[in-house]
Amino acid sequence: MNNRTTLPEKSTTLVKRALKLMGNRFELTIQEPDPERAEELIRFAVDEIRRIEALLTTFQPDSETNRINEMAGLAPVEVSGEVLALIQRAQRISTLTQGAFDLSYGSLDKSLWNFDLNMKKLPSPALAKKSVRLINYQNIEVDPLNKTVFLKEKGMRIGFGGIGKGYAADRAKELLVKEGVTTGIVNASGDLTAWGKQENGEPWTIGIADPRAANHLFSYINITDMSVATSGNYEKFVEIGGKRYSHTIDPRTGMPVSGIKSVTIISPYAELSDALATPVMVMGKTVGLDLLNQMKQVAALVIDENNRLHTTRNIQLI
Repeated sequence: MNNRTTLPEKSTTLVKRALKLMGNRFELTIQEPDPERAEELIRFAVDEIRRIEALLTTFQPDSETNRINEMAGLAPVEVSGEVLALIQRAQRISTLTQGAFDLSYGSLDKSLWNFDLNMKKLPSPALAKKSVRLINYQNIEVDPLNKTVFLKEKGMRIGFGGIGKGYAADRAKELLVKEGVTTGIVNASGDLTAWGKQENGEPWTIGIADPRAANHLFSYINITDMSVATSGNYEKFVEIGGKRYSHTIDPRTGMPVSGIKSVTIISPYAELSDALATPVMVMGKTVGLDLLNQMKQVAALVIDENNRLHTTRNIQLI
């Protein structure tokens, strides 16, 4: 689900560019009165996102991710300090969510799941469990001293689909801020980070899409120097026996999740918001919100399967 950002209708200093990066639509918006300087700054940010994509992609055989996957069950792989640190942070999220977030989700046997009109029934619990047998974040062994990563089981695969876009957005923002950009937004297909304020001095207004009609808005929030990410089941799901099942699979059971239509996370970092959105769908409303209420500077909106809105205690809607 794409969050929608409200921009001034007429702006002399806001420059916006949209392009495809990391397989997703990225939109970069910065405040810069000099057009040539604005183009240069956006180019710097795009180059940084492409650099990160080259590290994390599974579509290039020589990426660090693919090298780790190729050596699964065989030997540790030396990686850059940047990738090592990202994996360590991901592992902490896995521990925090008791495995609802898991980098080794790439090991999922996808043959059971098509979520189209031909899907009339769920697989048996035993078959579903078998499809996730290689998903286990505890089998991702990180050696900080030697800067190596080892997947303990042959056939295991890691992927950064649940955290990579957010990380790239954070890094692009960090680069732009260092270059003196005081106001901007990096929107990675709905995972966005915003800083500074609009030209009228107001915070950025983020629209939360209605899961019943993605082209309509459910609510708004004002943010500045914060990041937002949303996970939802309104685009790809199946209804069986009158119940809607999301394309999101619980990595612990192999079964599709139900009960929640969308989760929106607000935090200081796009990486953190990105990494928490899907696990809350997996954990469920009660457990997920209870976890988030214990985290500082993290807020959330959860829309359940009955279209009821639930929030963390610190949320403010407009």
